[in-house]
Amino acid sequence: MITITLSANAQTADTVKKDTVKIDSNLLNKYRIQSKRNAIPVPPTPIQIQQELIPVTMLDYKISYWRKFVAFGLNFNQAAFSNNYSSGGVSSIAIGSTFVYRVEYNKAPFSYVSELNLQYGKSKNKGQSSRKTNDRIFWDNKIATQMSKHWFFFGSLTFESQFDKGYQYDANNQAPPLLISNFMAPGYITESIGFEFKPTTYFDLRLGTGTARQTFVLDDSVRRVQSYGVDTANNKTVRNDIAFQVVGIFDKDIAKNMHLNARYEMFIPYGQPISYTRHRLDAILSAKVNRLINVSINGTLLFDKNTGIKDVQGTEGLSLGVLYKFP
Repeated sequence: MITITLSANAQTADTVKKDTVKIDSNLLNKYRIQSKRNAIPVPPTPIQIQQELIPVTMLDYKISYWRKFVAFGLNFNQAAFSNNYSSGGVSSIAIGSTFVYRVEYNKAPFSYVSELNLQYGKSKNKGQSSRKTNDRIFWDNKIATQMSKHWFFFGSLTFESQFDKGYQYDANNQAPPLLISNFMAPGYITESIGFEFKPTTYFDLRLGTGTARQTFVLDDSVRRVQSYGVDTANNKTVRNDIAFQVVGIFDKDIAKNMHLNARYEMFIPYGQPISYTRHRLDAILSAKVNRLINVSINGTLLFDKNTGIKDVQGTEGLSLGVLYKFP
């Protein structure tokens, strides 16, 4: 048996020696091109959002359906003149105050609103006694249930009177002041049910299809001078009226730092001539100077023949003072 073995080691070694070239690696590093970062775009990983149920025991919150609002204003006016001032003038001092408390409850379909508005002011001129410049107690309560998007069925209870005695003064200062009003002389309590139209948050219109009002004159001195529609001849102190009532309320910021609040009431009593329809408009335009200082203009227009005056009555006031609101 003959075995033949071929070896190529020597030839391979010679070939490697002939084809291999020694290269300095430091020299090659000079010609290396660095690739840019993120040269190859990588698509972002998609984010998945899914709903997870949290146990009620882990929720730590409390829902309140009540909202409260408090505003307090104080106005002060003063003027002084020397006795020999060439243009003349009367030294005077005046102070006025306003308090508004409003509370709301909203939990569909029911809502409740209660607003208390108190106003009082006095002025004192040199050589005269102090006189009342503003005096009002107004408390309005309304509960409603929603019937559709903008219509509600409501019931309301309103109280209106004044704090202090009111006098009628003689223009020539010859006759003594005449007492014409006092607390609950007159005083009004109005109950109303009907429908309310509320297209926006700042305006609502009430149509009181069933409205009753009681007019009180409880001061004998006032009743002898002014009856306010009460049958004083038979020594009565209360008058009852059934009527149709319309109330429109506008309450909105009409410009930056400027707010308008207006309330119009029309009271049409059944069983009386249409000329005895009562109209009343109260409006307050206030502008903020800064956080506390504000300027306000308030006015009232009233037409009510039951007060003994057949013409339109009006009052207006301009004041600069301090107004604090919370919250």
